Amino acid sequence: MPSGRITYFADVILPLAVPNLFTYRVPLEMNGRIRAGQRVVVQFGKSKLYSALVRKVHESPPRYYEAKYIESILDDEPLVNESQFRLWEWMAAYYMCTVGEVMNAALPSGLKLASETRLLLRNREEAAGLDLTHDEYMIVSALEANEVLTLDEAARVIGKRSAHPLIKTMIEKNIVIIQEDIKPKFKPKVEVFVRITPFAAEEAHLQELLNELEKRAYKQMELLMAYMRLSGFHPGAERPEIRKAELLKSVNASDAVLQGLVRKNALELTERETGRLGEVAAGSGQVVLSPDQQQAMEEVRRQFGKHEVVLLHGVTSSGKTEIYIKLIEEAVAAGKQVLYLLPEIALTAQIINRLRKIFGDQVGVYHSRFNEQEKVEIWNAVIGAGGEKEKCRIILGARSALLLPFSKLGLVIVDEEHDTSYKQFDPAPRYNARDTASYLAHVHGAKTLLGSATPSLESYDNARSGKYGFVELSTRYGGMQMPEILVADVREARKRKQMRSHFTPLLFESIAHALQHKEQVILFQNRRGFAPQQICELCGWSPECVNCDVTLTYHKYNNLLRCHYCAYQVSPPSRCAACGHDVLKLVGFGTEKIEEELQLMFPDAKSARMDLDSTRGKHAHAQLISEFENRHIDILVGTQMVTKGLDFDNVSVVGILNADSMLNFPDFRAFERSFQLMEQVAGRAGRRNKRGRVIIQTATPAHHIIQHVVHRNFARFYADELLERRNFHYPPYYRLIELTLMHREAEALTGAADLFASELKKHLGSRVIGPAFPLVPRIKNLYLKNILVKIEKESSAASVKEVIRTAMAMMHNHPDHKSVRIQPDVDPM
Repeated sequence: MPSGRITYFADVILPLAVPNLFTYRVPLEMNGRIRAGQRVVVQFGKSKLYSALVRKVHESPPRYYEAKYIESILDDEPLVNESQFRLWEWMAAYYMCTVGEVMNAALPSGLKLASETRLLLRNREEAAGLDLTHDEYMIVSALEANEVLTLDEAARVIGKRSAHPLIKTMIEKNIVIIQEDIKPKFKPKVEVFVRITPFAAEEAHLQELLNELEKRAYKQMELLMAYMRLSGFHPGAERPEIRKAELLKSVNASDAVLQGLVRKNALELTERETGRLGEVAAGSGQVVLSPDQQQAMEEVRRQFGKHEVVLLHGVTSSGKTEIYIKLIEEAVAAGKQVLYLLPEIALTAQIINRLRKIFGDQVGVYHSRFNEQEKVEIWNAVIGAGGEKEKCRIILGARSALLLPFSKLGLVIVDEEHDTSYKQFDPAPRYNARDTASYLAHVHGAKTLLGSATPSLESYDNARSGKYGFVELSTRYGGMQMPEILVADVREARKRKQMRSHFTPLLFESIAHALQHKEQVILFQNRRGFAPQQICELCGWSPECVNCDVTLTYHKYNNLLRCHYCAYQVSPPSRCAACGHDVLKLVGFGTEKIEEELQLMFPDAKSARMDLDSTRGKHAHAQLISEFENRHIDILVGTQMVTKGLDFDNVSVVGILNADSMLNFPDFRAFERSFQLMEQVAGRAGRRNKRGRVIIQTATPAHHIIQHVVHRNFARFYADELLERRNFHYPPYYRLIELTLMHREAEALTGAADLFASELKKHLGSRVIGPAFPLVPRIKNLYLKNILVKIEKESSAASVKEVIRTAMAMMHNHPDHKSVRIQPDVDPM
């Protein structure tokens, strides 16, 4: 820690997409306090203040500019440690972004500070002599009383939605000046507690109070008695505290009743900071491994002796979670922290209960549905877990959880490691959590376990080549049979006019049989909404998004056409906008339509859907899963959410309603994703006491991917797919960098894309493919063009990235093309 009279400088990370760190001068009075990892307030630009993170403190002034002074230090202790900084810098270099962008993704908003415009009165005497309008007078009066106003407060003073135009005029008249100030967002949760006063705690005084209250203030007496009952207080004992809200609710009393008791010296109030994470009972559950699981567990340990990363390939319902729990027990017993990553928030609801039965409040949960205050408390709890505090030694969460401030990380588990949800698409950093977690573990000297029933081709190839350790678990827990997989020919059923809406006879009868025997059903349709398109029967016109080049999806629950790219929505037209015809039909089907049809076909069954629309609330996932688990729902229809690791013991039938939509998607990963999705959703069937049944509806039953799923030919599928990837230069044999150029004008974009591609081809030759318009060429009023760079696995990716950065800098400085945005995506999914 710097000290003394030496002049120090600090390199700081700004929360901006700037390539370099900026150096600021440390005021002498801060010499003994400033450390790497603390937040500081600095001025950047003419007047803006930002909260930045100190990366390094040193004695060297910057060469090319005069260092400004740091305004203030916000933290007594560092919020970010050296291991985190190393991870951030690796992410910035590998995923071609800036450390500031990684910092923005990592820190909860509650730890980032907002620059708020504040108003000050320029001169009271001058303002008093001016001819003010009514609104100006109101603002001046408020400033004389309060000294400082924010813009929001100014708007409330004049009773308008916005005060911006008025304030602009007042600034021009020199009535007010603005001051940029920093306002913390995080506020600790404070609760009010109630306890009896020392005076009232004496038996004689208490009896006297109760007698008086019984005659004159019965509600106050009722509240005082409620305190004694809830707290267990009796004269001569300790004076226990209870929550104010709990006390008032117990007798439906108002705050005025409580204040009356406070004035009579009967009760007293205290404020105390409390957490938002809740209290969890100590764990008591036990996990007993089967012989197959025990063997796999020992093999994982053996592989960890030789490899940093191990791939556990276990069939669905083989009991991978029990192996994870045993490994977590070992890591925690050794005083280490554990990170357990899941691809979907939906999965945390089931897993968290299993883990907390064993580990109690050592388990913390972190994902995007948490509010900012909860995220800050988890962040602080993880920092504490590196010391004496026991909370949050185990973190369970989605991809953002790997950015928490671990200090003693010993084990990283990436469950369902193949899942595309681990990839961050927007904004930067566009990282893959699986790969980033492996590097995080490397930084800490920890081990990484990747688990999946359908590993990604990249992980499988790494295991096959010896880079990763490899462990297989090929039998289901408890000797359960793998489900029976049947193919239903949709084309043949339509030809014979046997279809019941979107259900083949085989699927319909299987659902009916399951419901008759009080069993549950899961139906998978990889499209939400009611219908993908509304089409004019006469001319074929279809309503399109005004911002994107896509048709609008019809959602019946709110009778709206919606864009799934930009959230634009509009009421369905009553007639065709092109020819005026008044008959518009709905084409295709989504989860919402299937849910409606199920209610008509099986009126006695309770159906529900799990998709993005039905799970927007914070606890919506957990509530749906709980209802299905407790058998209050008979049929669950959903998108990819229902395919991922959920464990229900009464599901006997799983239906895949439209396998062809996945197989025919124009993407080199389409077959891999189709195989994974069908295998994963099939694994939801027959998970406890009987063999399940899976029905795949398709118009191409002989398709080789479907046949691989039916016969569970995992090895053959991977061999075929790896051969294709090798022949056509795709991962895992080549690395990919996708460069997306964006502009509001298609012509300007085309010129810029052609120039950029030609500049890349000068250095990279045939590795560069494109430019070309993507499947959706315009999103949010921006036209897009893609350029794909393929890099041989044995080549230097770093040197290729440097070529790309140089070409991007050339474009940014080009007078005709500097307005074109270029977005790099390393390892696109």
